[in-house]
Amino acid sequence: MASFFRHTLIILILTLCGTVLHAQSIEDASFDNYHARSLVKGNAAQPYRHIRENDVVWEKLIWRTIDFREKFNQFFFYPIEHQGILGRKNFAYLIWDAVVAGDLPIYEDDELKVPLDHDQFVFRYNRVDTVTLEIYDDNGEAEYVSVPRKQEFYSEDIMQVRIKEVWYIDKQADKQESRIVALTMVKDQKKWVEDELVSLGCIDMFWIPMQSPVVRHFLAQNEAYFEDNIIHLPTWEYIFNGHVYSSFITREDNRYNRTISSYLTGQDALLEAERIEDHLLNISEDMWEY
Repeated sequence: MASFFRHTLIILILTLCGTVLHAQSIEDASFDNYHARSLVKGNAAQPYRHIRENDVVWEKLIWRTIDFREKFNQFFFYPIEHQGILGRKNFAYLIWDAVVAGDLPIYEDDELKVPLDHDQFVFRYNRVDTVTLEIYDDNGEAEYVSVPRKQEFYSEDIMQVRIKEVWYIDKQADKQESRIVALTMVKDQKKWVEDELVSLGCIDMFWIPMQSPVVRHFLAQNEAYFEDNIIHLPTWEYIFNGHVYSSFITREDNRYNRTISSYLTGQDALLEAERIEDHLLNISEDMWEY
């Protein structure tokens, strides 16, 4: 009989412990999810392998464009809500909010030589344009009224990302590798003209040093939104390091310092981009021939 009560008491204690642990897990979860999401916040950027200058036997600079309108790249563009989904924002809002907060270094050009002041850049970007409207009264007489229009950032205006990467052969590793050194968001610049937004063309907003430990740590702690399995989502660091996107080449380093579009258009420009891509792959294959 004593043994029976002892076993009953043990079962009762284990049941109560399980109830308490279950209650704690529910309390730790957020209201919009069934469990707390904190693992990604502890991620650290993958350290780069040290490379000696004397070990680099070949090097080439390449500029690429990632177009969000391509189906494979749509995870850059969505979700379009600024607050995101389960804390995950689209790439444009993720970068813009970090720049506004002063968390990421930004530069004027892809050489990363002219740093930009965060506060001055955001103030300049969120400028207020004065629009003159023509308003008619009941008598048909026109009256001109000046109305302020504040320019704001919308991720829908960002349809492309441009990256600058370096391809090289390290004789110690005996293989061809690449690293992204800089990134910029391409914005469809618009201006108010007579109560209508008119496109002024695409511009590079600012350049981010992708090899900066601050930038890489930031990308490692933020996830992209993939629909297949939202519990195991890739970080933005994984996406860029693994080239998990579709892109096309727009420029290679050359003596004229020119882009492909400056001397070729249409189908010829596409063929030239493919030729450069094939050349990069052939370099990797030819290094094993003696």
